[in-house]
Amino acid sequence: MTTGYKLIKQWLASKDRKPFAFQDEVWEKFFEGKSGLLNAPTGCGKTYALYLPNLISWINRHPNDYQKKKNNGLRLMWITPLRALSKDIERAMREVITELDIAWQVGIRTGDTTLAQRQKQKLKMPEVLIITPESLHLLLASKDYPKLFENLETVVIDEWHELLGSKRGVQVELALSRLKGLKQEEAIGKRQEAIEISVQRVRGKKQKEIKNNWQLAIGNLQNEKDENWYNQFSNRCYPVLKIWGISATIGNLDEAMEVLLGANCKDGVIVKANIHKKIEVHSIMPDVAEKFPWTGHLGINLSHKLKPIIEQSKSTLIFTNTRSQSEIWFHHLLDKMPELAGAIALHHGSIDAKLRTWVEDALQKGILKVVVCTSSLDLGVDFRPVETVVQIGSPRGVSRFIQRAGRSGHSPDAVSRIYFMPTHSLELVEAVALKDAIEKQTIETRMPVVNSFDVLIQYLVTLAVGEGLKPDEIYHEVKSTHAYHLMNDAEWKWCMDFITTGGDALHQYDEFKKVENVDGVYRVLNRKIAMRHRLSMGTIVSDNILKVKYLTGRFIGTIEEYFIARLKAGDVFSLAGHTLEFVMLKDMTVHVRKSKAKKVLVPSWGGGRFPLTSNLGELLRQSFTKALKPNPKEEEFKKLQPMFDLQRELSAIPKEDELLVEKIVDKEGFHLFVYPFEGRFVHEVMSALLAYRLGKIKPITFSIAKNDYGFELLSDVEIPINEKNIKQLLSDENLLEDIQASLNAAEMARRKFRDVACIAGLVFQGYPGKNITGRHLQASSSLFFKVLTEFDSGNLLIKQSYTEVFEQQIEEVRLRKVLERIKNSSILLTYPDRLTPFCFPVKVDMIRESMSSERIEDRVKRMTLELEGD
Repeated sequence: MTTGYKLIKQWLASKDRKPFAFQDEVWEKFFEGKSGLLNAPTGCGKTYALYLPNLISWINRHPNDYQKKKNNGLRLMWITPLRALSKDIERAMREVITELDIAWQVGIRTGDTTLAQRQKQKLKMPEVLIITPESLHLLLASKDYPKLFENLETVVIDEWHELLGSKRGVQVELALSRLKGLKQEEAIGKRQEAIEISVQRVRGKKQKEIKNNWQLAIGNLQNEKDENWYNQFSNRCYPVLKIWGISATIGNLDEAMEVLLGANCKDGVIVKANIHKKIEVHSIMPDVAEKFPWTGHLGINLSHKLKPIIEQSKSTLIFTNTRSQSEIWFHHLLDKMPELAGAIALHHGSIDAKLRTWVEDALQKGILKVVVCTSSLDLGVDFRPVETVVQIGSPRGVSRFIQRAGRSGHSPDAVSRIYFMPTHSLELVEAVALKDAIEKQTIETRMPVVNSFDVLIQYLVTLAVGEGLKPDEIYHEVKSTHAYHLMNDAEWKWCMDFITTGGDALHQYDEFKKVENVDGVYRVLNRKIAMRHRLSMGTIVSDNILKVKYLTGRFIGTIEEYFIARLKAGDVFSLAGHTLEFVMLKDMTVHVRKSKAKKVLVPSWGGGRFPLTSNLGELLRQSFTKALKPNPKEEEFKKLQPMFDLQRELSAIPKEDELLVEKIVDKEGFHLFVYPFEGRFVHEVMSALLAYRLGKIKPITFSIAKNDYGFELLSDVEIPINEKNIKQLLSDENLLEDIQASLNAAEMARRKFRDVACIAGLVFQGYPGKNITGRHLQASSSLFFKVLTEFDSGNLLIKQSYTEVFEQQIEEVRLRKVLERIKNSSILLTYPDRLTPFCFPVKVDMIRESMSSERIEDRVKRMTLELEGD
């Protein structure tokens, strides 16, 4: 047993712990020099599995002076997708090195890190650096960045499943390719050094022969039986960078590792923890299930059921899907349970970082009893005091639900307990589906992103801002990544031309000639361009963000421009749990004062709505099949029996191999409801596609509504659909042509181009405190879209915009699978004489979007009474 391993085992024993089998396996592969992917449930010691072997390795190499404080340089880099994770990871790491008195420092580098801290890190890198993908790229944009990484031995990517399938994941792939490239350059230098020493020390060999064969040179050192020399130089000639990913919930592990390791994947290993984490799912039942469910009340009508759960738990996390919903629930709970004042907090991405950190620390220390949060607390944060988790409404995905459940019972032998609170009756069917998914261990896959040329262009300029880039060298590194392994020479040349000349359409404008060739090294020489680039780096493009401050100057959080644009002085809104009166907007800062008003506006933020995943959609259809069985055992189905009976009486309940279509005629017009159960995004495209194809049969105008379960087409004339033509209308024949005609793909691509243009640096989003308005950004990007479309036919950024529309918004691949499934399914075409329980929530969504002086709650209540009275 090595010194390091013995010391770590003793430390674990002092905590009444010992290494799990999967941790020992990771350590074994680590010490063999392997890279790979660790898959283990939340709360089972994944962090220690990859942090501790680095400490063991260090102690083994420095058994007598591992406690001696000196500048060891950066040894371990820990990449995390969320800033919220960094403090907790740092806390766990510090605990070990403090108690074992190991002379290592742990640093954090995220968007919250101060300028002074960043400068201090550059002068003396900590041995461990916890960092986000964006901050890592900022390091690559600094001068002499290779020196920062010259001692780096291991890179760990935490929550890899969260990064995979996004442009932030592509950022990680590119950064890893550069770090591996630096190690290869170092290896060449060390090999040459070994050769020169070998030549000096070995006699009787031709020096030319030795110089031409570094392996022979190393062999000669070994043959001298000079073990110290041999060990020294053989280790230095192979400076291996170990890369490990950590993932708790992902369905395509092999592909995830392939993306992470790139060209080195064939040497990678996957370690799976053979630990079954027990998860208890409890559905919060309404006293009487609605026969006509709708989604407008956000579950508030069941809030009284939450009170005993909160009272019986030491601490509770309440997850909502959107920031606006979290604000509503926070105020509602505080209003209904005033005794929680001081023991309840709010946590989401638009709240001041200092307040978020305080909430995380207070939860860790057991000060808070309740935290209402969003996905900002989904990942990896080790909140051991959390006893109970509540999910408000559908999580829209299995892995997200399991991730959130894992916030409670955050240890291997503890039970994770989660309560599911439906926002309407039909979501109780999802509760059954989620229980089945956990039992069957059905987890969604994450599809990797390829050929994101906007990210590549940003990365190339990043390197040019830093040390400069040599095209041939970087080309081979980039091609070694999964994200760009399909890129051809012509596309690479186009990217280099774009950053040096602006391409065919922009070559006459100097501001787009960002990178210059200086003796074969491509650099950014213009300081203004370099500064703008550093300010614009990253791949997350949202609506323009404004700071919110009290008139006294205290920062509260952030809010999106389009919401504030609707307000006038005196209007009251909520943010971070505060009730605030809007005073004025000045210098891109929203100035407010406290308010005691009872009636407040709740901000809405873009990007907060998740679509139903394909896995959960499939499980949902299977659950309806189970519900049709006589005397179902599931308590949720028993509660829903009156609604199911009414649905069967008026129409039908589809089995998993059936598609339900309802045609209803009333005073409003002719309704067509279709229920694929495939999520809002797919239904949006399907409804437009079906409307277009019906319009080819006869001229007809439709109003369209959709939710995660189905969609509605409403017309004032008979809709020409029947048993004979329905499958043809929902076929994949001429799919691309019909989609483009029905959705105006060019307009969608133009809007998507705004994000692409921001990432690629075509449009500048503004200086700190002087951001360019969202409207101006959209106008600028639209102008570029028009010019590039007209004058640069081969522009890769325009092509990428169309690709992203089809892959992300239209979800073409998933849509084809849905249409294929429908082709092989039976069609249930029914003719109800009034609205059914299934179609009612879709109809309410359409009413909500129409203008009316009547409150939506009053309108729904009146409709329900009318339907129940029929």
